[in-house]
Amino acid sequence: MNTLLITLIVAVAYMMGNISPAIILGRLHGIDIKKEGSGNAGTTNVLRVIGKKAAVLTMVIDILKGVLAVQMGFFFGGMLEDPAGSFPLGYYVGAACAIAAFCGHIWPCLYHFKGGKGVATAFGVIVSMNWMLGLAVLGVVALGVILSKRMSVGSILGAAMFPVLCYFIEPGFVGFGIVMAIIVIVKHRANIGRLLRGEEPKMSFKK
Repeated sequence: MNTLLITLIVAVAYMMGNISPAIILGRLHGIDIKKEGSGNAGTTNVLRVIGKKAAVLTMVIDILKGVLAVQMGFFFGGMLEDPAGSFPLGYYVGAACAIAAFCGHIWPCLYHFKGGKGVATAFGVIVSMNWMLGLAVLGVVALGVILSKRMSVGSILGAAMFPVLCYFIEPGFVGFGIVMAIIVIVKHRANIGRLLRGEEPKMSFKK
């Protein structure tokens, strides 16, 4: 019975990851965000195509769905724990929900398995699992964005440093960190190509 319930909880977390504010807001504005700008269903493309308010809302929802998925795993997993046992089931169900929500954002079944790049949702699950690790990653991303004026550089740098930060702050996450970093970097392969060609557009902080 516990196995069935845990499977259901993780499946719900995956479906939470499927929620795409970028696509929903695009449709409300009469556009297909996947066919505009960079074609990515994420905050940066929403900022370029729709505007600041929609971009902020997209980012907040993408982060929150990661946070809520992990907290749901902690809560229900904790309820299934054996009070007399020593196995932290709630923690591991939360970790499984973190992975499920992240994958649900990148490969959403509701949108033909073509989602966003996972940066905001990754931050949501990381900060929910370990807030110090989440803030450390955020600091790296912010530094990359400020120095380069490109969100893609901050995201790639944050992904690359994530396993390293895991090693020092939460060693048990290193394997998960390596997998997540590879996925995020691979999803940014088009950005990497543009950066190498000097074609990646800069962000205007004043604007």
